Amino acid sequence: MADSMVKNPNFGLCNFTLQFLRGRWFMMFASFLIMAGAGATYLFGVYSKVIKSTLGYDQSTLNLLGTCKDLGANVGVLSGLLAEITPTWFVLLVGSVMNFAGYFLIWLAVTKKIATPKVWQMCIYICIGANSQNFANTGSLVTCVKNFPESRGMMLGLMKGFVGLSGAIFTQLYLAIYGNDSKSLILLIGWLPALLSILFIFNIREMKSSRHPNEVRVFYQNLAISISLALLLMGLTISQKYLKFSHNAYVACAIIVCVVLFLPCIIAIREEFYTWKLKRKEIMQPPTRIIVEKPHLPVSEIVELENFSMAKTQEKNEVGCFSNICNKPKRGEDYTILQALLSVDMLILFVATFCGLGCSLTAVDNLGQIGESLGYPSHTISTFVSLVSIWNYFGRVFSGFVSEKILLKWKVPRTLMMTFALLLPSIGDLLIAFPFPGSVYVASLLIGFSFGIQLTLLFIIISELFGLKYYSTLFNCGQLASPIGSYVLNVKIVGKLYDKEALKQLASKGLTRSMVKELVCIGKQCYMNSFIILACVNAFGALVSLILVWRTKDYYKTDIYKRFRDEMEANEKEMKMVARK
Repeated sequence: MADSMVKNPNFGLCNFTLQFLRGRWFMMFASFLIMAGAGATYLFGVYSKVIKSTLGYDQSTLNLLGTCKDLGANVGVLSGLLAEITPTWFVLLVGSVMNFAGYFLIWLAVTKKIATPKVWQMCIYICIGANSQNFANTGSLVTCVKNFPESRGMMLGLMKGFVGLSGAIFTQLYLAIYGNDSKSLILLIGWLPALLSILFIFNIREMKSSRHPNEVRVFYQNLAISISLALLLMGLTISQKYLKFSHNAYVACAIIVCVVLFLPCIIAIREEFYTWKLKRKEIMQPPTRIIVEKPHLPVSEIVELENFSMAKTQEKNEVGCFSNICNKPKRGEDYTILQALLSVDMLILFVATFCGLGCSLTAVDNLGQIGESLGYPSHTISTFVSLVSIWNYFGRVFSGFVSEKILLKWKVPRTLMMTFALLLPSIGDLLIAFPFPGSVYVASLLIGFSFGIQLTLLFIIISELFGLKYYSTLFNCGQLASPIGSYVLNVKIVGKLYDKEALKQLASKGLTRSMVKELVCIGKQCYMNSFIILACVNAFGALVSLILVWRTKDYYKTDIYKRFRDEMEANEKEMKMVARK
């Protein structure tokens, strides 16, 4: 029966197609596309000017809107808890609905197709739209980490890297589809990410992991593709700044970007075909070979496998999400949710994230107004945002791949790399506080690069210190400090100081706030004091992170992936036993 099915070409093609669509490698490719559409929040600096001018907001109100965006983008506890009790497809579906609803309502407001919403309503709209990216992250990113536990650093680097590139990808797509219209960019942000999640809603699922001989090679090949995509986007961004492109040229650029973006699908087809051929060989093996090999399986291994499975089942049944709060396990083992949240390590991560990601989000959200205050034209301001997106990508893949390499080779703690990532943006903040010609370009590079390093390292460190059992919830809880930091630094410090300088300029002209529709500040002094404060906050966060470096230095000297290798070996033994039956 097996021989007839194998020899039937139609059966073979159907079998391979089914395996490809349900396999780990196609799931990885689908996750890359979902992640490439899940970073629309980084484009706020592009379309915020349209919201400000159309709805007549001052800078403090616009910064409040940006903070609500950051709040939605970083408070992913709901998506994490939902992932603990519902299947992955449902998490992605909820996220796609929220994404479309939030941004579509913003588009209706700025195009005057509905009555002008109140500020609190706009805050709700953008919070809902931004919060949808947590559902995409939880559905695809967490699932990929669990499917590739031993390569989580590289996986998280790639996944978050594509999120970092999403701003530049969206820029190329909206220029090709709608032209240079920031209002239409909001509409694109609304429908495209939602469509991607729905298209792959049943391909993203958790699978039983086993070792693959080409796994590391595949990650580096996908890294090469993503670097090529980043360099392509950088080249297009710079070219479009200095050269005048026709609409057809923009369309051609978008097509080239999409072709490179889909190259990982070819790698997925190749690896699934390799796996499919191995399975066919197993089916075609004569039964006598199975009989000969069967005595070679030691009884001790069978007993060990059964004991391992029973232990895992018992552990799953006995340990709840919020149990054993005081009796914490060793680092690297599976913490419960409250064990992790109430630990000193998480508290230190919270403070470092408040300082680092809070400052970075504040800088990114104000890039549009920074460029305006320093006299840069609108197309150059769009270049700043694209550069942040691209270097954000380089920071993410750098932290994923390089930290993995130096950890495995020299046992350098990832927490030490977090300290470096907190010091770097201080330089960028000072370049904005004391600007000179071209300084904002360098600042965009430094802030985007360090932002990508911080965010990816945060997710990796949480998975390594607290385990993967409740990772869906813990990684979302870990980034809660980011919107809090953004609110304090963006609204209460940067926004207030900007408006104070703008009111001074109005008073010098003999005008009052009620006489102008939009409150605008022009000059170096608009952001000088606020970004000096941001530089100091980043430096403080770096000092705090050194405490975590000291606490985890012994842990990172051990083999932190041994437990996952043992689990994969047990899975392989179990699958072999099933095949031999």
